[in-house]
Amino acid sequence: MGGSLGVVAESPKRGYFPETKLETKMVEAMQNRASPMKSFNTIILKFPKIDQSFRKCKAIFEQFDVDKNEVIDHSELKHCLRKLEVIFSEEEIDDFFKSCDINENMGIKFNEFIVLLCLVYLLQEDPSKKTQLKSRMGLPNLEATFETLVDAFAFLDKNKDGYVSKTEMVQAINETTTGERSSGRIAMKRFEEMDWDRNGMVNFKEFLFAFTRWVGIDEAEDEDEVDEGEGEGEA
Repeated sequence: MGGSLGVVAESPKRGYFPETKLETKMVEAMQNRASPMKSFNTIILKFPKIDQSFRKCKAIFEQFDVDKNEVIDHSELKHCLRKLEVIFSEEEIDDFFKSCDINENMGIKFNEFIVLLCLVYLLQEDPSKKTQLKSRMGLPNLEATFETLVDAFAFLDKNKDGYVSKTEMVQAINETTTGERSSGRIAMKRFEEMDWDRNGMVNFKEFLFAFTRWVGIDEAEDEDEVDEGEGEGEA
């Protein structure tokens, strides 16, 4: 695949409608955002700081994982949101839980919890509530991290419809790697990593899940599970 990438098929956005109320709200929130970012490299350079900020969320996760089974169940999530003084209806909490429990194991793992917190942050329409949420979590840099992720998605979403298509991903990578023959392959690989449901378009939630993998959150969790398994085997 060469540097000229006009052959990439556009995703079927025109006849597509969000599948859930939560997705509708995500799309509407992202359609109203502009991004100050100029290239995909700007996003990549922020990976180390974002990784560090994500890992500081572990203390919040452990605080609300009351039974210490390394997942947050539905009742623990309700308690978490109540303690953070975030107001959502029962239906909205159910939507958050089902949407972020991508493994459908009735529990939110750490990487899923990060995605959930960012979605909660995005959907807080009142700026003062976002500031209060940051204060209650005790992580002053988390707001900047979430804003960076929103800006990154907005940069990729060139036509501001709330989704990222293959064509938009290629355009974003080409803006960064002008003239490099490998740019098309890079763009398609990144897009495939984001498009979890393989429907040809990426919403903000899918982008967030891919981002946790890009900065190494999933790999760190996998290593912890392997270490624990080896420890049990030696006992």
